[in-house]
Amino acid sequence: MLAQSFDHVKKSVENTFQTLHCTGAALVLFHNNELQVEQYWGKHSNQENARSIQADTKFHLASCRKSYIAFAVAYAIYHGYIQSLDDEISLYLLPDSQKDVYNCITIRHLVTHSHGLEYIDGEDVQTFAPGTSWAYRGRNIELLSDIVKFSTKRTIADIVNEEVFKPLHFSETNWYHTFDDTFVEVIRQPNDRFWSASSNLDGSQMNMYASAREFAKWGLLHLNEGNLNGKQMIPPDILKLATTIHSPAFSNPDLPENGFFWYVKGSMAKRSEIGALVPNGAFQILGYTTVTLLVIPSEKIVAVRAFNSFGSPEGYDYLADVRSFGDSIMVDLNNNIQKTSRL
Repeated sequence: MLAQSFDHVKKSVENTFQTLHCTGAALVLFHNNELQVEQYWGKHSNQENARSIQADTKFHLASCRKSYIAFAVAYAIYHGYIQSLDDEISLYLLPDSQKDVYNCITIRHLVTHSHGLEYIDGEDVQTFAPGTSWAYRGRNIELLSDIVKFSTKRTIADIVNEEVFKPLHFSETNWYHTFDDTFVEVIRQPNDRFWSASSNLDGSQMNMYASAREFAKWGLLHLNEGNLNGKQMIPPDILKLATTIHSPAFSNPDLPENGFFWYVKGSMAKRSEIGALVPNGAFQILGYTTVTLLVIPSEKIVAVRAFNSFGSPEGYDYLADVRSFGDSIMVDLNNNIQKTSRL
């Protein structure tokens, strides 16, 4: 069989590596469940004796951790702890957590960024009616953490560790509060308002890290609907629930489409983070560290890019950049098809 070439996506990741304020990067790509690319660039930090980026290097996932939170919420719904995606969140919050501002907000609104809540000066404020618009804010994660704990009597981390990490023998992914030399230094502005460090290991906080290779295995599990090496490890309906579009019918067609946090491509919405060349049905998760996991089921593709940056340098268009990641994969796939057809 002719060896596949993925030069365009390699170049795309290398260009992003050069653009961001970072010192290290990784790319792992599977096609038809076969590893096609595993490449590493740079060092863990700016220190002179810094460790080289390598297979066991753990990158800060930032919002990519939401793919695991999505699993916990889907698990709770699949097993009946949460009765319906359209249940109001007040059904699953302790009495002392109830607020009038939560009225009419459902689980669906929280997982699709359509809840309208913003945390301002220590108070929840409703900036638009639930289900009418889209805004990427962190308040939904805090509420869902409470909802999962109330409904299942387990934390997000408990569910993910017991249902995913242990049976799949994941040893390079988790929430951490102690670090060794396999962790990258996160290159960031000292006073970045989006950065937070936490010793909390319940799965509600940003302190999640993973190696690029293990994050790609997480993508493979979704591609194969919970099957690993011929064994059904996770009920397929849990993963399908998390990666199916659940966004309300917005009046604005340019707003993104979401599953449970995952961006899912059902159309080419102007604010979608998935490239125009990527076919419908693809789903992607992106973090503020520019770490990205893209799954293209129709093409049997799973691709992970990882960097040790946090935030965006001036002039950096993160939407254009992440779209180019997926589009470069499609260019490579089409080129490979053309090469094969000429043989």
